[in-house]
Amino acid sequence: MANHKSALKRIRSNNAKRLRNKYQHKTTRTFVKKLRNTTDKAEAQELLKTVTSMLDKLAKKNIIHRNKAANNKSKLTKLVNSL
Repeated sequence: MANHKSALKRIRSNNAKRLRNKYQHKTTRTFVKKLRNTTDKAEAQELLKTVTSMLDKLAKKNIIHRNKAANNKSKLTKLVNSL
């Protein structure tokens, strides 16, 4: 167990950040699944804007790798264009 006040604070803040990152990552994955299951082109285009923004934010905060975000955006864009 940590003995210093700063170490205890770091443990608390890391836990809070971990939970926030986990929530944002899970929410993004849910939106990606929703987009993949969409058949309406107009709705899919609106969802694509939202999902792209979410993926960019996750990549910017290093929650996911920037190449993974780019690959996901590319695949989803192809999917929406094929509708």
